[in-house]
Amino acid sequence: MDFPRNWSLGALFLFVHLAAGHGGHENVPEGQAISVEPLDSTLWVHIILMGFAFGIIFPLGMVLGIVRSRWHVPLQIVGTVIAVVAYFLGHAHKGRQFGPNVHHSFANWLMLMLVVQVGLGFYLKLHLEKAGQARIRWIFVLAHGVLGKIMPLVSWAQMLFGGIAALGFCQGDHMGQCLAHFIMGSAFIAYGICLTILLLVGQFWLRRTGRSQEFFDSLIIAAWGCVNTFTEHRWGGPWVHNDLQHTTMGIVWWCAGLLGMWLSRNRNGRPRRNLIPAMVILMTGYAMSAHPQTLMISTMVHSLFGYTLMAAGFTRIIEISFVLRDKPAISMSGLEPNSFQYLPPFLLYASGFLFMGATEEQMMLLNGAGITHVSYVLILYSVAFILFLFVNILLHIYAVHAWPESADGDDSPEGRGKYTSANGTYINGHGRSPSEAQRVRDAEAFELQGLISDEEEGESSMGPKRHTDEEMGAKEASHS
Repeated sequence: MDFPRNWSLGALFLFVHLAAGHGGHENVPEGQAISVEPLDSTLWVHIILMGFAFGIIFPLGMVLGIVRSRWHVPLQIVGTVIAVVAYFLGHAHKGRQFGPNVHHSFANWLMLMLVVQVGLGFYLKLHLEKAGQARIRWIFVLAHGVLGKIMPLVSWAQMLFGGIAALGFCQGDHMGQCLAHFIMGSAFIAYGICLTILLLVGQFWLRRTGRSQEFFDSLIIAAWGCVNTFTEHRWGGPWVHNDLQHTTMGIVWWCAGLLGMWLSRNRNGRPRRNLIPAMVILMTGYAMSAHPQTLMISTMVHSLFGYTLMAAGFTRIIEISFVLRDKPAISMSGLEPNSFQYLPPFLLYASGFLFMGATEEQMMLLNGAGITHVSYVLILYSVAFILFLFVNILLHIYAVHAWPESADGDDSPEGRGKYTSANGTYINGHGRSPSEAQRVRDAEAFELQGLISDEEEGESSMGPKRHTDEEMGAKEASHS
């Protein structure tokens, strides 16, 4: 009877011992971030397994949880096992050693988040209802959902930290420009992912907000511009290097963002499209294409980044003005977007990877290795294609399971009437029954649906909110 307890204590001791005993820092030369040895096979296995778990399995499992797939829990368990094994491998490698770094420190917090998330998932799967647990279940549901939303973001950051730590980059004087490249590059990729989501599955949510897409784009642009205005230069000190260009770019962003927010509604308060966010992207690309650099390869990569970002803004203008003709979508159902509409978000993916791959230390490494900018840019574009493919696959899985009847959607003028509610609104092109409307709202609970058993499909996991949802569903039924 004591074996499970002793085994647990032994596993915990081993976990703490490996985490605390990650030595080898004495092999790192003074003033350097890494030792001269190459990465050994154990560390490469650690990198591959962690990337597979946090980059592929967990995002896929998250989407399967949203659509209430029975494969959600098994897939997340497999991902957890792989992540734990990879974590220990990261503390058992030989070869290259590393000084203190963010990747090592943040790994413990990421694994703690994973343990808590798995624990919450198992608790919700047990469906405990004794001693008032049914009344507080919504707290655990909310916590599980919040962690599920945060996990992809922190996983992305940790993978970036890992690449930086492996090469010993972003130390000393390189820290500032390194942060700027990775944060801004990630922001462009995140913007591209948001545009992809809104293009393929987000039209219902966007219509429900009563605002145009440019309102949210402009809001983020204005906020980011305020941050850049006051952080790109050390106020009180001399203006050096590209401080003036970065600061003026921040000013343009918040000025244009405020204008875009104002133009996102007409005089009747209805949502209206505008071109301001696209113009900001185009102007930012122009500024970056002319950014002065020290190395020729850095100049070429920055130029191609600027041209790609300019193309993203230009194609966005064409999409809004000529493809959509100022409409929110090419069809009321949101099905089968025009092929041209995939171009602006992809170019944002590509520009993000180009910017993240253009730090000073990366450029010096490539220049020393004799790698041309053409080969490097093609590699970065290849990574952008793969990520764009993966995001489209995840959204396809979600759309097929969330709206299976959408495959037969009729977007003709005659067919639109069948999917129009009494108040003239559209829900992804289909008027839904109360149960279908409830399913759409349940999908917003983010990664919780795979934890609800078949017996609970008629019950809410959020307690009293169910009564409100039923009333809303009844109202929708009366209007359809």
